Amino acid sequence: MSDTHLEKRYFQTPSGAIAYWISDNVCSEQPWIVFLPGLTADHRLFGRQVSNFAKSMNLLVWDAPSHGQSRPFALNWSLDDKALWLKEILDNERVSNPVLVGQSMGGYVSQAFMDLFPCVAKGFVSIDSCPLQRSYYQGWELWSLKHTKAMFMAFPWKMLVDLGSKGNATSSYGQELMREMMQDYDKREYCELSAHGFKVLAQAVETNRAYEPDCPVLLICGEEDGAGSAKRYNREWSKRKGIPIHWIEGAGHNSNTDKPNAVNSLLDEFVKSLS
Repeated sequence: MSDTHLEKRYFQTPSGAIAYWISDNVCSEQPWIVFLPGLTADHRLFGRQVSNFAKSMNLLVWDAPSHGQSRPFALNWSLDDKALWLKEILDNERVSNPVLVGQSMGGYVSQAFMDLFPCVAKGFVSIDSCPLQRSYYQGWELWSLKHTKAMFMAFPWKMLVDLGSKGNATSSYGQELMREMMQDYDKREYCELSAHGFKVLAQAVETNRAYEPDCPVLLICGEEDGAGSAKRYNREWSKRKGIPIHWIEGAGHNSNTDKPNAVNSLLDEFVKSLS
């Protein structure tokens, strides 16, 4: 990701430091977009979005706790912890009325944020993420999310990297980017991070929070998204809440890396509609 228009900063927590990048020339007339990558991915996931919007919008993108350059960081956080730290970062940087753009796990963080801090987000964009409410999930699905470490550890590392890169992206760019991000970890670190992330997601769902997003929502999902039951969850989400889904043709789970122009166009249209 080109950091030409972004400045790297750190936010200290008792468990470690969170790295994030923020526009180096904030303009009060421009809207704020906050990019939140998925589990095991880092700020590079949104490279094609940052380069596209760097001059027209104020941007903030982070490496979530225990991810990328936000390491070392103890694996003791919950989904709500991440939302609380995000709120502190936004407050410190005087970010107002942000549009939260969350890919996969980043979408869950966005929803926890909106639950804890109503009326703060101006909009929410879910990219290949899913609803956080308990009613969407079967009990066995939540049990499975809490017991993934042995499965991950059973795979040879090379095979795991191949599965992760090809399973999350359809484009050569997206696959190579995912491969690079995965290989920043060693096998055990990657498996422990993945297992912890899925476990805290299941725990967050099980709290059965009653929140509803209090801002406009945009659902984006790759037509070739094969991660879990993402497509099924999105169809049900759209049906229950009356939110249209924008299906990205030929894109996988990381649809913003597979079809950046299509996703950027939707983001641009959505943000402009809010003003």
